[in-house]
Amino acid sequence: MAAKNAMEGFTKAVADDVRKWGAMKQTGVSLRYMREFGSRPTDRNLLLSAQFLRKELPIRIARRVIELENLPFGLSQKPAVLKVRDWYLESFRDVRSFGKIKDKHDELAFTEMIKMIKVRHNHVVPTMALGVQQLKKDLNVSAAFKDLEEIHQFLDRFYMSRIGIRVLIGQHVGLHDPSPEPGCVGLINTRMSPVQVARAASEDARGICLREYGSTPEINIYGDPDFTFPYVPLHLHLMVFELVKNSLRAVQEHFADSDKDVPPVKIIVADGAEDVAIKISDEGGGIPRSGLPKIFTYLYSTAKDPPIENYSIRERGGVVMAGYGFGLPISRLYAKYFGGDLQIISMEGYGTDAYLHLSRLGDSQEPLP
Repeated sequence: MAAKNAMEGFTKAVADDVRKWGAMKQTGVSLRYMREFGSRPTDRNLLLSAQFLRKELPIRIARRVIELENLPFGLSQKPAVLKVRDWYLESFRDVRSFGKIKDKHDELAFTEMIKMIKVRHNHVVPTMALGVQQLKKDLNVSAAFKDLEEIHQFLDRFYMSRIGIRVLIGQHVGLHDPSPEPGCVGLINTRMSPVQVARAASEDARGICLREYGSTPEINIYGDPDFTFPYVPLHLHLMVFELVKNSLRAVQEHFADSDKDVPPVKIIVADGAEDVAIKISDEGGGIPRSGLPKIFTYLYSTAKDPPIENYSIRERGGVVMAGYGFGLPISRLYAKYFGGDLQIISMEGYGTDAYLHLSRLGDSQEPLP
């Protein structure tokens, strides 16, 4: 029944097409492959890239449509989730209805079309968050927390897939930039300074903290600003921004009624042979041990639950949620997308350390859900 409702307004042919393409095998790419392929953005390479996307995008989008139709606890029927499903169906239909890409003219038209798809999906994360909040309102989450594991696993797959789709589109579109910044290949900066990105993300987070509380802790960054490695700056900015924002809020609230000097948040960037590691440390009181298993789930937040109609988003190719419990799990997915990870270690009564590991090898395949 869910599938029938989901396809309402679309032809049976589209519904059958979704099921057909959703059963096909996805093709993963690596950061290294994207960098090497994109370093020669010739007309032929751009044509090959567009032809690959014309086949790959419908597979990935169809898989998400099928999952969106079959979610437990009635989540598929929440208005916000129905809206997301319709966006994915529209995008599937757009790509499938595009004819064969035979020359530069076709490739440019296809590029414009997928740019519009990327824009259409800009607000998928906050809209899905709204759907989850609508579900959370209906359920006794504290009692049903373990039973909701299926929801958490779906959201992990869904958001990991979204990251991959946006990277593939963003990389192809970025290769059309007539005057890219030095060292940039599409979305990838082959000479990205993690210290400089951390500094910019920290200033953004401090700006939000200042606006929210009227003051903000200092941030001390340790590491070599001249050290660079190939990565996607947008992803790192998003991850560091989310982690620093959490630390600033924790410190600000922990010392709200204290006469003591507010301690700074510390960021350490380490250049290892295998990973680039970034540690973000705060003295914001820490997280209770009972809360640690929940911090990477989508129905938990250390912040007060926001009103269901109100959400805060940051949309620059990615999203950071405030108070919905989406920031940490999505940040970890961004880290894992290129073979890294995110770990949190906390001491209740003292503070929290976040360890962000970024693979500097760049040869791990996308984790395809």
